[in-house]
Amino acid sequence: MADMKSIQADTRDKMHKAIEAFENNLSVLRTGRANPGILKKVMVDYYGSTMPIDQVASITTPDARTLVITPWDRGALNPIEKAIRDSDLGLNPNNKGDTIFLSLPVLTEERRRDLVKNAKNYAEEARIAVRNIRKHALDEVKKVEGIGEDDIKRGEADVQKITDDFIAKVDSVFHKKEQEILG
Repeated sequence: MADMKSIQADTRDKMHKAIEAFENNLSVLRTGRANPGILKKVMVDYYGSTMPIDQVASITTPDARTLVITPWDRGALNPIEKAIRDSDLGLNPNNKGDTIFLSLPVLTEERRRDLVKNAKNYAEEARIAVRNIRKHALDEVKKVEGIGEDDIKRGEADVQKITDDFIAKVDSVFHKKEQEILG
């Protein structure tokens, strides 16, 4: 049976992982600058296997609006190009024979609003994840044996404080990304 300290530590750890997943989701949202992170979810069909683009090529950013993708094997060039075209990024790859150039267009106001809406959805998913972790932790607090009602109330209050801190972190990360997107 768990004690209060281990419940709190486990709760913090799970909530931290929820924040990491949220930040990972935000990293694929395109802002005004070239960022290799926007290609994280692009999967390439390569010799019968589907793998992330960063496992078949290096991705560099020579300037603020360009990504350069250099495959480690020239045979991967066309599958990479196809994967980028088929993705929901709306980017048009330019195949130069041994590398692929991606020119990132300037974001329109409408596209920025859509990106902020996506970021809001990711933030809400993160808040829900944190609240679900809180619910599980509160159930665990009630199961601790040999403690009185006052200790249970204190344990529940501690879990709520941890939850409030992580919800504030979600909001902070979201607002930072929103500012980044809106420029």
